[in-house]
Amino acid sequence: MVVPCPARSATAERPFMHVDFVFNGQAFTATLVDSPSARDLVAMLPLNLVIDDYSTNEKITYLPRKLTEAGSGSFADEAPGDLAYYAPWGNLVFYYASYRYSPGLIRLGRLEGGVTPLLTRGRFPLSATARR
Repeated sequence: MVVPCPARSATAERPFMHVDFVFNGQAFTATLVDSPSARDLVAMLPLNLVIDDYSTNEKITYLPRKLTEAGSGSFADEAPGDLAYYAPWGNLVFYYASYRYSPGLIRLGRLEGGVTPLLTRGRFPLSATARR
């Protein structure tokens, strides 16, 4: 079963890069927006991390260092399928269910093809590689 991601309203966010993620046989791609934080993430790739469940609506993974927060700001069109960075903890957040913006959250991009891979529960090795 494929769970679609809701359509995003028109915003000033422009896509610039794709990142492929793989864990536990689950592969998915995120399209990153053109922002200083997203570019900083791409500069770290490839990465081998660990993805784990957090709360009832997201999976998280900790980066080897914090990303820049330059150019970040609040947003109001939160939706399942968002890829974000939570600056206070230094982790990536993969949302597979509804959530609300909170201070320190920076949207990096959007998952392509739905959130189904994120529904696999547990802690797993995660690889991340950039693709233009």
